[in-house]
Parts: sequence; structure tokens; C-alpha cells
Amino acid sequence: MTADPSRRQRYSATAMRLHWLIALLIVTGFYLGWIMTDIPGFTPIKLKYFSWHKWIGVTVFALAAIRVAWRLTHRAPEMPSGMAPLQKLAAEATHVILYVLMFAIPASGYLYSSAAGIQVVYLGIVPLPTLIGPTPILKDVLKVTHIWLNYTLLGLVAAHTLAALKHQFVDRDGLLARMIPFLK
Repeated sequence: MTADPSRRQRYSATAMRLHWLIALLIVTGFYLGWIMTDIPGFTPIKLKYFSWHKWIGVTVFALAAIRVAWRLTHRAPEMPSGMAPLQKLAAEATHVILYVLMFAIPASGYLYSSAAGIQVVYLGIVPLPTLIGPTPILKDVLKVTHIWLNYTLLGLVAAHTLAALKHQFVDRDGLLARMIPFLK
């Protein structure tokens, strides 16, 4: 008995859950980062948003590690056979860069906090080690790095989303259904 070909062409339920959970956390973290920096002064709500933003970053980092481990042990479905080689290369490169950013952004934020002399306490319970001491110059560099990595991620997520929608509504090749459980 052979496996159903449509099921072989989908990501596993675990891969889908990790994808969408990380995507939701990234969008939420970006949104919090956007609004918290516009709050003037040093207010309790601003501190709360900064904490939540950091907790999301640590969670994304951990889930990204799980996702990479899963991906290394579970093969992704093949790209559609009619997809142009350059498109396949662009998709693969985009995915690699997205994975790199899922680690680089939380790491740069974590190091930025350390360079600012602020310890990250995950969920307000678990103090994470401070990897570098307060360093004003490094703090400034890491702040800019963290911001630009986030804008790079924003651009790549937009391109990734537009490409998925193109495959769904223009190419009609079923590519989007590989990652969305309720699509056929």
C-alpha cells in the first residue's frame, strides 16, 4: 500500500505548527517593538512591553532551534515540478535567510540588552546569563543591528507571503496548501 501522494506533498503537522507559532510570535514581537519604542519616557506599560518583547525573542530563538532540528530530521516536500530553477533557488535562499534571522534577531536583542546593562529575565522568572558587560559603543551598534535585522526580516516575510499568494492564486500549483492545514 503506497502513501497518499497529496500527504507526501505537505509538511508534517509539527512543521506546520512550528511555522505558524513562530510566525505569530515574530509578528507580535515586531508589533511590540514598533509601539514600545514610540512610548515616551520610562512608564510601567513601556517596561511591560519591553519584557514581553524580550520573552517573545527568547521563545522564537528556542522554537527556531527546535524547528531546525525537526527540519534536519524531516525532509521538506519537493517544490512543484513546473517551478523555474531560479524561483527554486530564490525560495531556498529566502528560507535559509529567514532561519538565520530567527536566530540573529533574538541574539542581537539579547546582546543589546546585555550591552545596555539590562539582564533578560525570561517570563520574569528565569534570569538568563549576561554574556557581555555594559558597553555603550557596543550597545549602540547592537541596537542599530537589531533594528536593521528586523526590517530585513519584515521585507523577507513580505516577499515570502507574496510569493506564497502568487503560487496559490496565479500559479495554482498547490504550494501554499503544503503549509496550511485546511487547504487542499
